[in-house]
Amino acid sequence: MNKTMQRKSKRALTLAACLLAAGMAPVQGAAVYPERPVRVVVPFAAGGPADFVARLLGQKLSETWKQPVVIDTRGGAGGNLGTVLAAQAQGDGYTLLLTTSVFISNPSLYKKTGYDPFRDFAPITLAAVSATAVSRHPSYGAVNTMKDLVQQSKAAPVSYASPGIGTAGHLAAELFRNITGANVQQVPYKGAGPAMTGLLSGEVRLGFTAVPPVIVLSKSGKLVPIAVTSLKRLDVLPNVPTVAESYPGFEVDNMYGLLAPKGTPAALVRRINADTLAALKTPDLRQRFAQDAFEIRGNSPEEFAQYLRSEFTKWAKVIKDSGAQVD
Repeated sequence: MNKTMQRKSKRALTLAACLLAAGMAPVQGAAVYPERPVRVVVPFAAGGPADFVARLLGQKLSETWKQPVVIDTRGGAGGNLGTVLAAQAQGDGYTLLLTTSVFISNPSLYKKTGYDPFRDFAPITLAAVSATAVSRHPSYGAVNTMKDLVQQSKAAPVSYASPGIGTAGHLAAELFRNITGANVQQVPYKGAGPAMTGLLSGEVRLGFTAVPPVIVLSKSGKLVPIAVTSLKRLDVLPNVPTVAESYPGFEVDNMYGLLAPKGTPAALVRRINADTLAALKTPDLRQRFAQDAFEIRGNSPEEFAQYLRSEFTKWAKVIKDSGAQVD
């Protein structure tokens, strides 16, 4: 090593020592992130609510980062396949996961998911939440309130459509059954679209499904919304009561959360968190989310981690009480 190189090496070591002493050790790559496209894995089929959230958020982040944000929809096994794919990625910030509440309920529902929600991921932020709508086919006039539903179901079992086992619709119905004793039985479909098709055709007369399609279909009289699972009424369905108005305390939100694979440096997690929170504050994104009944949240990695722990405990009990299990 020549003298010039020795001097440069010495200065670099001195700078690193000073930074460590000041508690400001640099994180490799964080300052210049991202230098190439970022992939966001959505563990569901394209066209669903999670894909919608990921694409809107991805567009904003792409504008901030000056790099493409590629949405990679990987449906299958109730969200487990795409989640495992993200878990196995390198923790360098170039693969992220945008997922829903199944992320935290599947470990209690499936005998094997292939991932651990706490060990295999670093929480970034809870981006948004959405309610589930309870609606009926127009021919099912005997049920106009949630109390009607309880009464009818105790006389004879009532089947309902859900987007699938472990989805927000399924979990909302199971929690409702636990609280009220309603005899409701799930007819699981392979996604939100097929569930809505089954409900519209009258194949199943009741549904626990996403809100956005109900907004449109209720205006044309093709569906009759009975209640929503949020704690407060929705601006997009102001005349539709909450389940909590009949059964106080009932609340089910479907989360849309952003996470990184384990090993992602803390400084990089905070950088992505800050950029995501800034994106969530933009007026056009907020307006677009509100139109489809998404409530923007946005919180710190620590707050999101606490939320995930709380939701895990809540749904583990509901799932255990329901007896639901998937091989």
